[in-house]
Amino acid sequence: MPELPYIPQLITVHLGAPDRSAPNVTVPFPEYVKNVASSEIFPTWPEASLRANIYAITTFALNRVYTEWYRSRGYDFDITNDTQYDQKFIQGRDIFQSVSVIADELFNNYVVRQGTIEPYFTAFCNGTTVTCDGLSQYGTVALAEQGYSPYEILQYYYGDDINIVQNAPVRIITPSYPERIVREGEAGNDVRSIQIQLNRISRNYPAIPKIPSPDGVFGTPTRNAVTAFQRIFGLPATGEVDKATWYKIGFIYTAVKRLAELDSEGISLEEVPKQFEIEYSKGSTGDGVRVLQYYLNVIGAYYANVQPVNDITGYFGEQTEASLKSFQRLFGLPITGVADRQTWYAVYDAYVGIAETLPPSETEVAIYPGTILKEGTENEYVLILQTYLSYISDFFDEIPDVDTTGYFGPQTKAAVLAFQRFSGLEEAGTVNAITWDTLAGIYSDIKFGADKRPYQFPGYVIR
Repeated sequence: MPELPYIPQLITVHLGAPDRSAPNVTVPFPEYVKNVASSEIFPTWPEASLRANIYAITTFALNRVYTEWYRSRGYDFDITNDTQYDQKFIQGRDIFQSVSVIADELFNNYVVRQGTIEPYFTAFCNGTTVTCDGLSQYGTVALAEQGYSPYEILQYYYGDDINIVQNAPVRIITPSYPERIVREGEAGNDVRSIQIQLNRISRNYPAIPKIPSPDGVFGTPTRNAVTAFQRIFGLPATGEVDKATWYKIGFIYTAVKRLAELDSEGISLEEVPKQFEIEYSKGSTGDGVRVLQYYLNVIGAYYANVQPVNDITGYFGEQTEASLKSFQRLFGLPITGVADRQTWYAVYDAYVGIAETLPPSETEVAIYPGTILKEGTENEYVLILQTYLSYISDFFDEIPDVDTTGYFGPQTKAAVLAFQRFSGLEEAGTVNAITWDTLAGIYSDIKFGADKRPYQFPGYVIR
């Protein structure tokens, strides 16, 4: 979290209070909505009342799923059937026909507060034996009999500033944790999600330093914020985001934003980490595809069973698909030819495994280290970067000379920006696989008279 919400194909229900030992059942989400509606309301109620209640039931469940309310607390379910905490679900109960028809129509629609994207916390109660600040189930009957529409009923209880999202996409629910430790040097949506959440948490916990630029690149400021968060909340202060840290960040973020409360602060669209593609497939284009192709080419040079892409074009065509499938086959992944989150991380980890075991001095042209180089970085790869930039600056006036110190300071950033401008790359001032590969190719062409890349002359393969 946060990503754009979706409708889960399945939802896991704990048949009891959260801390009580009880079985879990996993059911299709539409069937869950029908069961709860049949358990909570009466089929003889006016249709507008039924619809308003089903909107509330659906949205409440989606809020639990989206905020990972229980999973962030270490539970292995999405919601309970205890009405003290959640909604009534009776395993094996009969479903009312009128409820079933409406639920089939509305299960992928949900309520949001205007200007926010998360499913609103649509608290409700029966309105007779139990009253609350949210929707009154029996009260909806009276409103429907007065001629209120379902939307007007929802506005009556939740305020005028609500919208209904219609026909939301349905997909298999997966935990937000990427099942791997997120470390300094990595980049992507998961990193930006961490940055956004930590920056919001820091408003309530000022000892956590602000991350100046939530750009999706895990640099020193992000590491410092993660470390401070871990110290405050009693976790090992590693500066790396493991599973415990990931879900603790999500838990505290949900708490400070009150995402599971009627007075939720809400998540704006600007907070959704959308600048990185979630997955790549045949027909995709852009820098993300170029990075994927670079990684596959290096992996293909060292693993005989991985077919290389050859040309890094930024277009995901048949050759890239074939290369990716050969990778998925070798590494035991579903052979889809789609670089989804699981495959992307497997490609990245395989690449980093090669980079970490191949010292730069062993190749004429050094392999990209696998981690973003940006201002403040200090290591041997920055020294190599500066060496390449300094060398080609003698041949191109557009690129300024840079001192080879091993520290990525303002001078190096200016040279990187100039090189990116000269090469037609995105002027980010940071060095990813694309910038590194382009720079290494020009350096090699000038120095050796040939555009040599590390994936062209590996020297050995892994079988």
